[in-house]
Amino acid sequence: MSELLCYRGHIRNHKTLCAELGLDTGLPRAEREKAIITAGFDRWGISVADHIYGMFAFAVKVGDKTVCVRDQFGTKPFYYYITADGELLCGTMIRDIMSQKGFVKELNRDMLQIYLTLTYVGGEDTFFKGVKKLMPGCALTFENGKAEITRYWAPEFRPDRSKSLQDYADEINAAMKQIMTEVKDEDECAWSFLSGGVDSAYVLAMSDAPVGSSCGYDEERFDESRVAAVTAEVLGREHSILKVSPEDFFGIVPYTMYNMEQPLGDASAIVFTLGCNATAKHTKLCYSGEGSDEFFGGYNMYRNAERYGENLKNFYVGNTNIMKEEEKQRILQHYDPDVLPIKLAEHIYEEDEGLDPLTKMSDVDIRIWLEGDIYLNVDKMSTAAGLEIRMPLTDRRIFDIASRMPSEYKVTEEQNKVAFRTAAAAVLPEEIAFRKKLGFIVPVRIWLADERYNADVRRLFAGEAAAEFFKPGEIKAIYDEYVGGNSDLWRKVWTIYTFLVWYEEYFIKR
Repeated sequence: MSELLCYRGHIRNHKTLCAELGLDTGLPRAEREKAIITAGFDRWGISVADHIYGMFAFAVKVGDKTVCVRDQFGTKPFYYYITADGELLCGTMIRDIMSQKGFVKELNRDMLQIYLTLTYVGGEDTFFKGVKKLMPGCALTFENGKAEITRYWAPEFRPDRSKSLQDYADEINAAMKQIMTEVKDEDECAWSFLSGGVDSAYVLAMSDAPVGSSCGYDEERFDESRVAAVTAEVLGREHSILKVSPEDFFGIVPYTMYNMEQPLGDASAIVFTLGCNATAKHTKLCYSGEGSDEFFGGYNMYRNAERYGENLKNFYVGNTNIMKEEEKQRILQHYDPDVLPIKLAEHIYEEDEGLDPLTKMSDVDIRIWLEGDIYLNVDKMSTAAGLEIRMPLTDRRIFDIASRMPSEYKVTEEQNKVAFRTAAAAVLPEEIAFRKKLGFIVPVRIWLADERYNADVRRLFAGEAAAEFFKPGEIKAIYDEYVGGNSDLWRKVWTIYTFLVWYEEYFIKR
């Protein structure tokens, strides 16, 4: 019999699994899900993951053996560390591992080179030397001081042109209707995050959430809450708006980096933190629309896929590419030419040999960007706020549809996410379903240059920690050029700054 050591997640198909495993469906959710994990593991072993729809990361003990499993897309994090004495420390939070006997806190300096390109921690390594991420779709077996990693699931793509665009749109809607019956219990009430995009609008339309929750700004050209308000009104839902000021934004950066446990240079994560904290004052459960961009071709850069062609494998390692190697070599005190972000994607390109360029880009983003940035942000910031977020569009049944869909049903020269938008048009007005993608944009490119708000940025750029990792004159030159009017440099400034904030939180203050 297995013993559950740790678990976080939400099991959507719990009714089916309880019936199959002979479990009491009337158990409180926490007990029910723990029972499903242990009874399911006793029956199926690691293959229990194939039976679960939802989000999960867990570790079980079976005799002297420990088995750790992370869900297919990596929606819940899982970390492990092997001590000098050969003991396994593991958990869904790095801080849980850090508090255990045998952990030695050391900085993994190589990760900074990866971070300065991606703006997040990509791949299995972390900024803490020896602490590794169990990657999505993987299981770890630890016995007699040895760890073995197996991959039980990976994205597979088999385009099927026998179906029409409308057929696929209908499939998406049918799957979502089923998922929305499972994504919460009958006695639960959820709000839904709402931006100006089609993903969150579609989730709200398919749900019974009474309120759409948005963030907005006084800077009108960045403010999607005005567009979201129209969506909420059309759907007959209430609309809650948090106005984010630059003082709020910069004031919560240290809190965000501490609770993220790893630095994250995605500026929208700061706004998401504020949104989670505000929403948690009204509800403990909220929906969010992550997943469909990567599954269905939602990013504008995907329109260049054919032009990139075979050259993708030489440079494309995910949705962000902030600094080139020559720039990192110029600004870093220590640079290792063997530490290259593109190496994180080499095995994906090998496995995707023969697939079209758009599919390759999507697969890289599903395996690297989603896990390293998007899902990390959702999990860490909602957990810190005491808010549970469920993502209906991140589901193997939704991905199964996307994996069979030809690329021309995802992206055309004129439009992205074509089939998904067609599905959304069944429950949304066409002008909302086919609205141009804006992204979760933040006015930080303006605020960073404003001396009323950027005192901490200037302090850290001139500090001892910055001089330990960067050549002070080089990063000052980047910052000065940005303040001088080259606003395109804001992301480089922000990526350096967020690393320095995180480093101060974990290696100077604590």
